[in-house]
Amino acid sequence: MPVLPLWLTEPLWDQFAALLPPRPKFDPSHPLGCHRRRISDRIVFDKLLQVLRFGCSYEAIADSTCSATTIRSRRDEWIGLGLLSRLKQIALDSYDRVIGLVLERIAVDGAVTKAPGGGEAAGRSPVDRGKRGMKRSGMTDGYGIPLGRVLAGANRHDSPLLAPTLDLLNGLGPRPDEITVDLDAGYDSDKSRAVLDERKLRGRIARKGTRAPVQATQRWHVERTHAWQNAVHRLAYCYERRTAVIEAFFDLTDTIITVRSLIRQTWTTHRWDTRPRRRP
Repeated sequence: MPVLPLWLTEPLWDQFAALLPPRPKFDPSHPLGCHRRRISDRIVFDKLLQVLRFGCSYEAIADSTCSATTIRSRRDEWIGLGLLSRLKQIALDSYDRVIGLVLERIAVDGAVTKAPGGGEAAGRSPVDRGKRGMKRSGMTDGYGIPLGRVLAGANRHDSPLLAPTLDLLNGLGPRPDEITVDLDAGYDSDKSRAVLDERKLRGRIARKGTRAPVQATQRWHVERTHAWQNAVHRLAYCYERRTAVIEAFFDLTDTIITVRSLIRQTWTTHRWDTRPRRRP
């Protein structure tokens, strides 16, 4: 059973393959001129998707077609070239061009996940008996398309992460004149309001001590996106220790979410050769 449906995997690979630099099948600098062929990038890409979705170790997913060492080395090579971050940006630009990002209403919220292996982005989790955990401060548009995130230890409060999270808007190009930011009661402080005022953003912040149904805002979009990201086991139980690798896996996950939403929303209005028979 494939880790992702073909109608989603194929467009991801087609665009990713266009970003790969040309490489010969054999290394011309090899002293003997004879050695094994380079393992196909498509095989390694599929293995990374399996690691991402199932959350298993590289050794568990390795087989006769590709070793765990090759998966790690090719992963680091692609991270060094910035391919996964470029892939995410291309998916975001495509969604904005076809559907349109809802930047008039964005939402920011934090989520805590487990990080049993510790690492650069891990800290003591206050909701898991002090075990290692990771917090991400995520930002989405009005539909739930992930726009970016800031990683920190699980013991960090949401409020100090608001400023660097909102600064991610600077890389999205032209912005609407008025942007409303939906926040939960954890941001109900003068410091958070000052952060919004400095960036000329309007804030809709839930009040502390008031029940959520009474003051319901549109922040459920970011909470739904957190649930989509937590369905990826590599992120829900993160064993990666380097922040660069974690960011790369988040970029790949955000790309999948964006492309899936793009296909779902254009299914009734557009036609293409590889269009799914049923709406995703």
